[in-house]
Amino acid sequence: MQNPSPKWKLSPPVAADTQALVVSGFGRLETGRSLFAALPSEAGGAWLKALNDKIPVTDAARTGRGKVLDRAAAIAFTASGLERIGLSEATLASFAPAFREGMFQEDRLRRLGDRRKDKWMDTVIKGGPRWSGNVAAPETINAPEAYSVGPEKVSSHITTDLTVHALILLYAHTEADADALVEVARAALEPLDVKIVHQLPLLLDVESSGISREHFGFADGLSQPLPFDAGGAVERGGETVTQPDPVHGVPLGEFLMGYSNGHQEHPPGPVVPGEPDAPDGGRPERAGLRPHAEARGFYDFGRNGSYLVVRELHQDVAAFWKAMNKASEIIRSKDPDATHITAGWIAARVVGRDKEGHLLRPGGPAPAGRNDLPDNDFLFFDKDRHGFGCPLGSHVRRANPRDSLAPEESMKETLLSAANNHRILRRARKYGSNLADPGTDDGADRGLLFMCLNTDIARQFEFVQQTWLLNSDFHTLFEEVDPLVGPDGWMTLPEDPLRRRIEVQTFVQMAGGEYFFLPGMAALRYLSLL
Repeated sequence: MQNPSPKWKLSPPVAADTQALVVSGFGRLETGRSLFAALPSEAGGAWLKALNDKIPVTDAARTGRGKVLDRAAAIAFTASGLERIGLSEATLASFAPAFREGMFQEDRLRRLGDRRKDKWMDTVIKGGPRWSGNVAAPETINAPEAYSVGPEKVSSHITTDLTVHALILLYAHTEADADALVEVARAALEPLDVKIVHQLPLLLDVESSGISREHFGFADGLSQPLPFDAGGAVERGGETVTQPDPVHGVPLGEFLMGYSNGHQEHPPGPVVPGEPDAPDGGRPERAGLRPHAEARGFYDFGRNGSYLVVRELHQDVAAFWKAMNKASEIIRSKDPDATHITAGWIAARVVGRDKEGHLLRPGGPAPAGRNDLPDNDFLFFDKDRHGFGCPLGSHVRRANPRDSLAPEESMKETLLSAANNHRILRRARKYGSNLADPGTDDGADRGLLFMCLNTDIARQFEFVQQTWLLNSDFHTLFEEVDPLVGPDGWMTLPEDPLRRRIEVQTFVQMAGGEYFFLPGMAALRYLSLL
């Protein structure tokens, strides 16, 4: 979809070595497929080369500047997948702990609100998730010498029926084009014993207004960070962007390895050992990997790569609107003056925006911004500090509090900066057909394939999930969590002079998920040589 925020891109040298998914959600390609692949033992990289020969991974140099794509592709790997391809133990140990342990490590499942005390939460589909990377991390991991911090202990993991080693994302204009790409992929993979074990259709219904909607009917993908880089790696409007946007400015290193992040340091990334005695140059040189700037004798495998968080989220659309209707009826039955409170009125406050994507403010939704699209440059402290427009516990406010958490005016910029240190770059798309009648469940599987990019899974994605979305004491609230993606509970709707409380249920359930590594183009070439 068209994003209300200004477009940005990477400088040509960086773009050529970066997967296009980092800079684009391929909004002009309306459909696509997500293929979840399982690799054989000791798979090597031949299958990756065979696939890339038929469906080349799209690099960021092929997007922007008026370039139009007929199709696009991206690929990412789980820790167990990289092990099967043949990365060395030393290289695997140089990845971030969250990636090595995987999303289904028990402590991480608890933090993410998926599992507690040996039981799956109601925010997970009945019977437990269908797929994961089934990361079988050893009890003790020894870090390579360049990153030596001593052995680490990891706790137990939960396994799923389906194991995913790689995620192949295909984007196209039509369903027929997407199906054709799937067949080309299968033909390249099956002779090498690589199997597609799970598949989801990716949809993007872009309206004439420029917005697209998720299955509950609300405009989606409106708020994104705007990267900048003091070294000149980011461009916008034909100019190099070295200074942050006042509201959404986030250092490029928060989303791409090899660049300065919010802590003025390069995020730690994976490395591969050098091959000084290899004839005609070793694999790192042939692939185009650079020697690491700090780890002597190692090559920078992470540069221009990122971690891709993926969660398949089933949406119960009929249950959502049934709950909204019930809540509005209860309020009107107790308050004859509450004629303005409808299912749509309450749903907008659960989300924090109206259905067209305009932020709720006291007195009505915020006016449109650039190109008549929803204004995304708002801040909360001055215009809606107490949540009389956009409730304090709404999904929008929890997912990105902006300056809302400032205890006093003098700390607005500090808290905005702190919030931006936890931003993620969303690349989600919905799957499944739209529900024809929102009030009647047709039994079809539909939802959101949530995908986001970050270089520090724990500080970015996991922090947002645990500390903001699922924090029961968030922003002066008590015993309430996110009303859209959280479990059954209550939500406070501040009004003047009295507040209201409504009951919400579980509307979104996780059906599978994992942490993936999205490599740069040189790292992809290295993997294909294994």
